[in-house]
Amino acid sequence: MTAERHLDRLRPAAARLARFTGRTLRGEWHAIVVDPVRQLARRGLSGLLLAFVAAFGVIFFHDIAQRPTGAMWVTRLGGVKADLPLWLSLLRTPVSLYVPALDLPVWAGITQLFLAFALAELTLGRSRTLAIAYATTLAGTLVARLMIAIGPGWSGLGLPAACGQVLDTGPSAAVVGLFTYLSVVRRAPVVFTLTGGSMVWESIAVPNLAGREHLIAVGSAVVLGLLHGRRARLRALGRSLLPTRTPGPSPTAPTAPTAPTAPTAPTAPTAPTAPTASPALPVTASATVPAPASPHPTSGRAPMTSLER
Repeated sequence: MTAERHLDRLRPAAARLARFTGRTLRGEWHAIVVDPVRQLARRGLSGLLLAFVAAFGVIFFHDIAQRPTGAMWVTRLGGVKADLPLWLSLLRTPVSLYVPALDLPVWAGITQLFLAFALAELTLGRSRTLAIAYATTLAGTLVARLMIAIGPGWSGLGLPAACGQVLDTGPSAAVVGLFTYLSVVRRAPVVFTLTGGSMVWESIAVPNLAGREHLIAVGSAVVLGLLHGRRARLRALGRSLLPTRTPGPSPTAPTAPTAPTAPTAPTAPTAPTAPTASPALPVTASATVPAPASPHPTSGRAPMTSLER
């Protein structure tokens, strides 16, 4: 009875886990496979431009590097080392994406390179794909220089100075960064486990410069993926952190002195105007008074003027 009760309690949990796993795998299948295939059917081969350029670029530089003169020019154009000046490393980093790595087979990595750039271009677009590939590669290169500058120690964080002379080329950091970014943005835990987990195992099994850079590429891609779609929030946060300026009194410009006015000529005196008659009051019937009789004119009185009349 006890075992049957335990089984009855575990069955709902197992059913929920199975449903969750099925939904996750189905969503990941649509996000990583179905949606890019639909984009490819809509856009055609133009949607794989970056993938073809990356694959043919690696093949081209690999073929040139088989000759001594070609190897010299490949190193001058895309050879990145930690002991080089920083400006020269930054100048060579874009070309170093197409230069094959020394310890990795070229033809085995072409498939991963083509698949990473194809999925990223169909899902993210060309500009964002290039930005993520370059950002993860540059992050690995710069942090590796910092580790070498720190030196051995620091709980295994630093690297010996001899790593500064190792040729640091290849698209592996960009490939890992693109797969990791896609897995974070598209919610694909299986792809994330295959990419990030394999890089962790590689860094533990073979603790070299490439393994460290791959881990750095995975970490930077995770951060960029978590920040995806939060541009408005980041702008609002940046504006809130900036100090606000209180508007002070604006300085007023000095006014120009006014020119003196010319004296006005005296005006001629005007004739007095006749007084205006006051408005007549309304006359009512009750207020009428009979006018007194006019006296007889006398001979010695002056004649009446127009105003007296």
